[in-house]
Amino acid sequence: MAGSVNKAILIGHLGDDVKMHYFEGGNSIGRFPLATNETYTNRQTGEKVTNTDWHNVVVRNKLAELCEKYLKKGDRVYCEGRIKNRQWDAEDGTKRYTTEIHVIDMTFLSMKPEVSNQAPSTEAKPAQPKAPETPAPSVEDDDLPF
Repeated sequence: MAGSVNKAILIGHLGDDVKMHYFEGGNSIGRFPLATNETYTNRQTGEKVTNTDWHNVVVRNKLAELCEKYLKKGDRVYCEGRIKNRQWDAEDGTKRYTTEIHVIDMTFLSMKPEVSNQAPSTEAKPAQPKAPETPAPSVEDDDLPF
């Protein structure tokens, strides 16, 4: 195999709102923590145990703007992307490291209730009648042109 693969797929909940940074030239970057959970039953005690892993998620440009607009803390998302490691020098002179998921594709999984500033309408809309189902016309073998 000549190539290699760097792909991460995560389904989880946002741990915080999307934090945006805008740059000259119109580019933007959004960051948020994503929690994924693993639940199992402890064989010795019989109790349910949940382990939570936190992931640093990075989205860019248009996807970042969509995330900022539609996602809030607690929302559930599906993310596909690449694992990236970064290092930098902290203010105290130590080297710092972080691992991030740079998202390429995302699907919002949380259902949003419809927000309306108006009081619910008391008018009932008439039900649309269903079109009667008509069976497909039967065709006899003698009527076929071929």
